[in-house]
Amino acid sequence: MKKIIVATVLVLLSFSVKSQNASVENKVFGVQTGFLGLYFHGETKLSDKFALRGELGLDFGFWQSNVYYNFVLVPVIVIEPRFYYNLEKRVKKSKRIDGNSGNFISIKTSFNPDLFIISNHENVSIIPTLQIVPTWGIRRNLGKHFNYETGLGIGYYKEFYKQNGYSSNESGTAINLHLRIGYRF
Repeated sequence: MKKIIVATVLVLLSFSVKSQNASVENKVFGVQTGFLGLYFHGETKLSDKFALRGELGLDFGFWQSNVYYNFVLVPVIVIEPRFYYNLEKRVKKSKRIDGNSGNFISIKTSFNPDLFIISNHENVSIIPTLQIVPTWGIRRNLGKHFNYETGLGIGYYKEFYKQNGYSSNESGTAINLHLRIGYRF
């Protein structure tokens, strides 16, 4: 009888595996900056591997006219569903997944409206632009609150010239290449 009880306990213990739920966080908020802008973002959990990212920021641009260098900051609004595909693998290797640290595939949809412009040059205007870019990227933590993120993608853009009196809009291939460092609240 003792052998049956011991065998049963051993079998039951072998089936109870301690596991961490590899899932994106319910809410993540932060600020990120890179070479070409400053962005405030929030991510909301849709499922264990999917999050919806929203971003408000300022894209940076520059150009040279005559002997002067000019810059412009224009607002950008981003909606980006993200699929974090390697969270379970990171947990198995005892790597961090807090703050949605992991590899992702997304569809970055961004819009630059002609709401306002910050520039060192007068009479600057922009053409409102919509971009839809499938993107592959990674996010990693640097300590408790800091992180870095990089992404690469090729997609589609449309510039709305008709709003500014031109006869037709333009569209073409868009490239998303970003390298950012950020702070998570």
